[in-house]
Amino acid sequence: MTKQTLPPSNPPLLSIRNLSIALPSGGDRPYAVQDISYDIRAGEILCIVGESGSGKSMSANAIMGLLPHYLRPEGGQILLGGRDLLTLDEDVLRGMRGREMAMIFQEPLSALNPLLTVGEQIAEVMRVHNAYPGEAREKRVLELLELVGLPDPAAIRHAWPFRLSGGQRQRVMIAMALALEPKLLIADEPTTALDVTTQAQILALIARIQRDKGMGVMFVTHDFGVVAEIADRVAVMEKGILVEQGLAEQILNRPQHPYTRRLIGAVPRHRASPSTRATPAGGPVLQVENLHKTYAVGGGLFRKGRVVHAVNDVSFTVKRGETLGIVGESGSGKSTIGKCLLKLLDIDGGQMIFDGQDIAPMSEAQFRPKRRNIQMIFQDPFASLNPRQTVGRILCDGPLASGVSRQQAEKRARELLQLVELDPSAFDRYPGEFSGGQRQRVGIARALAMEPRLIVADESVSALDVSVQAQVLKLLHDVQQRLQLALIFITHDLRVAAQICDHLLVMHRGQVVEQGPPAQIFDDPQDAYTRQLIAAMPGRGWDPAAAIHHSESLNDAALAPHAS
Repeated sequence: MTKQTLPPSNPPLLSIRNLSIALPSGGDRPYAVQDISYDIRAGEILCIVGESGSGKSMSANAIMGLLPHYLRPEGGQILLGGRDLLTLDEDVLRGMRGREMAMIFQEPLSALNPLLTVGEQIAEVMRVHNAYPGEAREKRVLELLELVGLPDPAAIRHAWPFRLSGGQRQRVMIAMALALEPKLLIADEPTTALDVTTQAQILALIARIQRDKGMGVMFVTHDFGVVAEIADRVAVMEKGILVEQGLAEQILNRPQHPYTRRLIGAVPRHRASPSTRATPAGGPVLQVENLHKTYAVGGGLFRKGRVVHAVNDVSFTVKRGETLGIVGESGSGKSTIGKCLLKLLDIDGGQMIFDGQDIAPMSEAQFRPKRRNIQMIFQDPFASLNPRQTVGRILCDGPLASGVSRQQAEKRARELLQLVELDPSAFDRYPGEFSGGQRQRVGIARALAMEPRLIVADESVSALDVSVQAQVLKLLHDVQQRLQLALIFITHDLRVAAQICDHLLVMHRGQVVEQGPPAQIFDDPQDAYTRQLIAAMPGRGWDPAAAIHHSESLNDAALAPHAS
């Protein structure tokens, strides 16, 4: 639910005035950030929203003095506590980082040092600033771990980052940022890759700490559900320009700028409506019966490990032209199912009947002729594409390996680029030359190059901007309907699942706890875990469709006198 009130009026904690950051290349867009101005007050959360490349993170890095060496502010001021940060040297800024301003980064595993325990990393913040000497430092580490809600602080302080879950690592990052109780907290996409319940916990934690400490918070995000959940005020950025700002209630429910309305219009609805799509009439493409997959964890030379049931007695059917959604938290077994279907993992029991044959017991040599019929779209399109190969080579390699002639493979690759709405010149370009959404289109084209009957899409839109996400979802739906493919869509985003799927499986700790059409799952969930997932969706009390309708009605009313 959006906030309706602001904290009492007080002087700005942070003031950005006419900030411009020039790009070294110039060209069609000479500025990364151009002439932007906004304030953040103590006790307030300002959400900065926009697509990738809009300048959100660039302005956050400018505040912290963390811009790349080739980017320098060309004009304007960044005033914190009356001092212009742009005029201070690096030694002074280093002393302010942590004490007066701190930052939570998007990917905690990359931001944390893998060679230090989490307790050592939190203590390092205090050591660098000569704060909390001696035993007080160790006590402060435990206080911070308890403050951010980590279990058993005395034990977890000795843990290595890779031993923690994504949500736990993000809590460690928050503890580090709060170590010296800064006045300003900058959170740069801190919940993007987290599942819905972990995301809800992190949002509640940031809001609680901000309220208790009276900090000013700058929250960078592209997720309007997050904005509706925590924002006091919102600033919307497009291509380096601040196009609209105001109270969260006004921006979310009565957006004025066309770009803001376009972003809100691309947000998947948080409730499902009865599907208008025709019921898939094709026969079963895949039947999974009593699938089991276990992992042995822990253990050692003199210690017995334990068995984790990653997938426990799971059964489902996917028909031709149908989209089956598999939803749940991280660790629920969603991605493990996808890897089992492609035989990237060996299963411990059950059947996977594809085209009338059980592929589970097949050897790699037996399965290889069928592999072309089951393809995968991966979560990270950059990591899954070879950066040293052109897009044309990436699209042609699979067909060439299966015996297709080079002429046919290249012809098919160019047709696929047109199908996924990429420019023909993409054939000779490299993955690094494309945006995240464009790379995901290449990933879709690569999966289609083998002319499969079944595609497994594993979190294929989770890291994309809302507008790019909408484009990729529409593309997937259009391609699937045109080619009558069976699609298994794995996601932790229930809004996305409601938009694209015909049938949903809700998974919890390796088991299917509920299944049915999206409308039934959302409107009448039967299992307590399903109800918990739906309740954890950020901004669930905000309806983007109603906001756009209301905004358009206001615009029509304003234009009516001029029309007459």
